[in-house]
Amino acid sequence: MTATQIKPSSVREAIETRRSIRKFVQEPLDQADLREILRLASLAPSANNVQTWRVAVIQNPDLQTKLQEASYNQGQVTSAPAVLVVYSDMEDALNTIEQTLPSSMSEEERQTRAEGFRKNFAGMDVAQRGQWGLAQANIAFGFLMLAARSLDYDTVPMLGFQPDKVKELLGLPEHVQFAGLLPLGKRAEDGFPHHRHAIERVATFY
Repeated sequence: MTATQIKPSSVREAIETRRSIRKFVQEPLDQADLREILRLASLAPSANNVQTWRVAVIQNPDLQTKLQEASYNQGQVTSAPAVLVVYSDMEDALNTIEQTLPSSMSEEERQTRAEGFRKNFAGMDVAQRGQWGLAQANIAFGFLMLAARSLDYDTVPMLGFQPDKVKELLGLPEHVQFAGLLPLGKRAEDGFPHHRHAIERVATFY
């Protein structure tokens, strides 16, 4: 299948031309483009600006092969020149909350804000805190797909993988929670056209 390349010029076009692509052009990623995609995604909003998301950028063929095995042998994991493993680390976010506070704050204000934030989560267990952090990471996951499309790259969001095996492969802490895997590259197929519910099916107006 010959892929149709349509370089988006707006957010609207990025959304409308995004497809879930599983076959990619076999060429390395432009590293400047990759960093720009990550930069754009880092602008995603999060509650209290906590930025719980983390991204493991996999461009190692051997590691991608192992990641494919942990992903039920889905071919897009090794077809793509890179795979972004997007996860939330709420415990790290709590430990480093000062880094997300505005530099315009005084040291006393920063300390008070950080202590107050940590207190808000003190009554939760690790899994509960992790779910809150994952909600923030999911926003960044969506931003990543649109950022990639805006630079004429394609992705396919994946939730079909074995979390424990991925954590072991990447040396990640047990408490992290995954937003998903995101193979990234130039499309070598057109993908399927959008087939979505009508607005009336998914939206209730009050």
